[in-house]
Amino acid sequence: MLRARKIDNPRMSITHIDLMLQGLLELTGASRATLRRDIPGDYAFPVTNEACLPGVSSLKEERTVDLKAQPVVHELRKGQQIVQDDCRTAFDDPAFHRMLEAYGGLAAQIVTPIFKAEELVAILSLHQLGAPRQWGDGEVTAAAQTAEHAAALL
Repeated sequence: MLRARKIDNPRMSITHIDLMLQGLLELTGASRATLRRDIPGDYAFPVTNEACLPGVSSLKEERTVDLKAQPVVHELRKGQQIVQDDCRTAFDDPAFHRMLEAYGGLAAQIVTPIFKAEELVAILSLHQLGAPRQWGDGEVTAAAQTAEHAAALL
């Protein structure tokens, strides 16, 4: 796992976040790792940083899913890390199931909140596309540690 260090140059910190996401992807063998930030604009928590396996579509320009209405975001606001081995069985919410398709057949995920001053400022997600998978304790911990390191750079 790559260690984060505080850097004053925002361009440098983005590079380090991208490297951390790539390292998380390699460690877990997942399909995609993203960091979404709560930045000003008309879309809540856009993807600002991302690492994808070859052939996996990017979510950087995806704007059809309203994250404010997603049940996962409601749980994240409570401080919960979300671990879903089979997303199809996680929530009955129709908007959630539309998101699974919009995100390329999202089948399993680990979603970790990043807080500053008790406010949700970013979301780190690890996605498995195609088929469900059981996340191991080491993968869940790696996602949490990566979120912690990314928080130090934000």
